[in-house]
Amino acid sequence: MAGKLEGKTAMVTGGARGIGRAVCEGYALEGARVAVADVDVPEAEATARAIGPAAFAVRLDVTRQESIDEAISAIVARAGGLDVLVNNAAVFDLAPVVEITRESFDRVFAVNVKGLFFTLQAGARQMIRQGRGGKIINFASQAGRRGEPLVLVYCASKAAVISITQSAGLALIKDRINVNGISPGVVDTPMWDQVDALFARYEHLPIGEKKRLVGLGVPYGRMGLPEDHVGAAVFLASSDSDYVVAQTLNVDGGQWMS
Repeated sequence: MAGKLEGKTAMVTGGARGIGRAVCEGYALEGARVAVADVDVPEAEATARAIGPAAFAVRLDVTRQESIDEAISAIVARAGGLDVLVNNAAVFDLAPVVEITRESFDRVFAVNVKGLFFTLQAGARQMIRQGRGGKIINFASQAGRRGEPLVLVYCASKAAVISITQSAGLALIKDRINVNGISPGVVDTPMWDQVDALFARYEHLPIGEKKRLVGLGVPYGRMGLPEDHVGAAVFLASSDSDYVVAQTLNVDGGQWMS
């Protein structure tokens, strides 16, 4: 039985670890050829090797336009085109409002907003050239649905992702390119160790306590896992979602309803 993504080529940014890696693995199981695109090339190569012949690594720094263009060109040269783009690469920081630095603000927006948009733009241009439509999936966050006292910059960046998804979705559906998003809640990935350490510093908590508390606060009863997001990512990449346009799907164990 053919997989839902049989014959498709997908690019997953930030694909070497966490949710990105889980999506790469899930896409390969559904029959896709998967480009593991990451700034950490050795880890991307290790992930691609672990997945097998369906995957290959591509260097990608979303803060550099030439890197975005080179990555897409490399994928097209190797796999013959691009059918699915998953914008997953992101960074995190937090601080009290009166302590936020320009450097932190610029770094978060450079990756999470500017990098995501210009990767989306380059992917859309390639899909339009091919003339067969495509799927673009942007990873937002529950943080983009609300404000948080210590997380202003990250929250704002993910709110921008939701807005970009809406506008790009409306603009590109005429080319049969579906742009949609996924909004995770709290997810047990290596990034959350960084998040936990930052909360421990500013909220005067023991290491691990914030992570424990947020897990208890999820209606489902635990933090999310990377693999919890694969089903939604496969759905939005497949023909099952052809009539879904400009939406951001909450995959968060019931933390947010919209």
